[in-house]
Amino acid sequence: MRSIPFLTGRLAAFLFVCAVLPSQAAEPPPIFVLNSLDATVSVIDPGNWAEKQRIPTGKEPHHLYLTPDQSSLIVANSAGDSLTFLNPRTAEVQRVVYGILDPYHLRFSPDMKWFVTAANRLNHVDIYRWDGKEPKLVKRIPTGKTPSHIWIDGKSTTAYVTMQDSDELIAVDLSTQTIRWRVATGPMPADIFGIHDGKTLLVGLTGSDGVQVFDVAGAQPKLVGQLPTGKGAHAFRSAGDDRSVFVSNRVANTISRIDIQTLKVTDTYPVPGGPDCMDVSADGKTLFVTSRWAKKLSVVDLASRKVVRQVNVGRSPHGVWTLDHAKI
Repeated sequence: MRSIPFLTGRLAAFLFVCAVLPSQAAEPPPIFVLNSLDATVSVIDPGNWAEKQRIPTGKEPHHLYLTPDQSSLIVANSAGDSLTFLNPRTAEVQRVVYGILDPYHLRFSPDMKWFVTAANRLNHVDIYRWDGKEPKLVKRIPTGKTPSHIWIDGKSTTAYVTMQDSDELIAVDLSTQTIRWRVATGPMPADIFGIHDGKTLLVGLTGSDGVQVFDVAGAQPKLVGQLPTGKGAHAFRSAGDDRSVFVSNRVANTISRIDIQTLKVTDTYPVPGGPDCMDVSADGKTLFVTSRWAKKLSVVDLASRKVVRQVNVGRSPHGVWTLDHAKI
């Protein structure tokens, strides 16, 4: 008689493993692509490379970021003055936060206390406190023309922001919400990537053909080099190997891999259609790239250096992200 509950428990466990776990394993988290001109998000199944659905958002979704607790993916709708929160595993719309003025680019500080947005059309940077639920505005800081991309240092003390149309890089002190310094850059600076423990910044020059290198370890920044990559150098993504970073060259239709120790280009991958934002698969073998002018997500096999497939998405695809990615 005592064996019956034991067998029943074993049977229940067996049925759970057979019925539940395989279905979960068969459904990897989706790939999200922001269609800026359609005000939608394409949700792509990486199992069959089909677009599962399109989710309406506010106007002009450009960039996205995961909340510190990893429970929500925030889509920033710049012309819609709003944030759309999505479940990063199921793509379910969780909620919409309104009254966030022109959130073109966004980033959380590593200590998870600060939430920073760049207002591309309104020429300001907003510093918010993050309590785990809602962003609360602390300070709105007027900047140069067309703030573009943000990078926050590992100590959560400084936000670096590029000024796309006044050709500048600024440093914002997060504790005092003041501009610490500004420095001239090359034409149309876009994305920023920090290396060497945050002492060195790479800045992509969309109006030129490469990446500028700034030493920001001291009280004032120093331009210490320029790295040719390709015309329209724009967005960065770590390769996840602690050795290299990718930069998209939107006009040249290429992706460059940069060795972060030697600061030299070690490989180039042809990607058509104006490659823009990128994400890297968890195994580091595949690069997901939005082809901005072609309305496609391009999938690059890094070993063969070839685009192995393209998925149709909406107009002007910009940000791309999946939960199943290599470390940043």
